[in-house]
This record gives sequence, structure tokens and C-alpha cells, in this order.
Amino acid sequence: MTSRRQSLPFEIVDLARQDRAVLRQAAQLLVDGFRDLAPRAWPNLTQAEGEVHSLLEAPNVARGALGPEGRLLGWVGGVPQYYGETWEVEPLVVDPTLRTHGVGRALVDDLATVAYVEGARTLWVGADDESGLTSLAGVDLFTDPLGKLQGITAKPPHPLGFYQRLGFVVVGVLPDANGPGCPDILLAKHLEPPEA
Repeated sequence: MTSRRQSLPFEIVDLARQDRAVLRQAAQLLVDGFRDLAPRAWPNLTQAEGEVHSLLEAPNVARGALGPEGRLLGWVGGVPQYYGETWEVEPLVVDPTLRTHGVGRALVDDLATVAYVEGARTLWVGADDESGLTSLAGVDLFTDPLGKLQGITAKPPHPLGFYQRLGFVVVGVLPDANGPGCPDILLAKHLEPPEA
């Protein structure tokens, strides 16, 4: 598959079928990709490797964008929930130097297809704000959380706008999920049958 922007070549692959070198790249991408946005998520390679390996176990799914010469450009995990009717995107990471080249979009689209084929009809994701990049950062969300969600804004590189462009809608917020004033913004998307 080739991305829709700037002709960056890659193929979407099942990470469970890849060798150790690719899986190590997946772990390193977690450390590098979340360093600025969510530094507590995977602060070191050992924790990141644990996340990668947990997503290789069924029923979870891990899909990667493999570029030329075996370089992993990004990857996405899918975790079935609610008896398989709903899947969580956990995590999605793209090499920070390759963002805006269509890799993330292709990975989410691929995961949506896999989830739909497996019986899911909803895909959801939590977009944490540990870096103060949304209008919900530092706000008391225990008072009128739904009202405060109505006017939510985000500054890049927070992924809120990215997910909204992919058809996700804000469905909720978990106040102080990552500490005082650091919410998790919940987004979901209805899955449609894959295009033939």
C-alpha cells in the first residue's frame, strides 16, 4: 500500500508475524513517539517492549506500516472490548519525522477493516492530554464536563484533530486521568463495511 500523500511507500503487515528486529523498532517508536505528548506512557524500552508483546497475544491485533528495507514507519494496536463489538485503538504511533505522510491514516483504516471483519461496529480511542495542548488542560472537569467538551480545541501535535479528520467524534472525557488537570479525551467512530 502507498500512502495518499507524498508517495511514501509502505506495506501494512501483521506485527505478530515479524521478526525481533521489527518488534524492537515498534518498541522504540513508542518511546520516541510519546516522549513529548505522553512521557509517562512508555518512558523506556523495557516498558515499551512489554506493550508490544501484550498486543501480539490474541485476541489483540498489532499492525505495522513497513517501509523499504524493513523499516517500521508506524504501528497500531487494536484491543477487542465489549464482547468484540467495540475495539480500542491502543496505541497508534508514527515515526515523528514521518507524521502527515498518511501512515497514521492508513494504519487506522486498516485496523478499522480488521475490526469490522471480526464483528466490531465501533472503534474508540483515548487522546490523553498530558502536555497541556487542549482547552481541557488544567480545567476542573468535574463541574459541567459535557459543557466544556462542546468547545474543545487542541494545538498540534495533540492528535484530537487527526482523529476528527478520520471521522471520530468526541464522546466523553475522563477528568484527571493522567494527574490533576490532565484529562483523557474519548473519541469513537462507527465502523462501516470495508470498500470492495
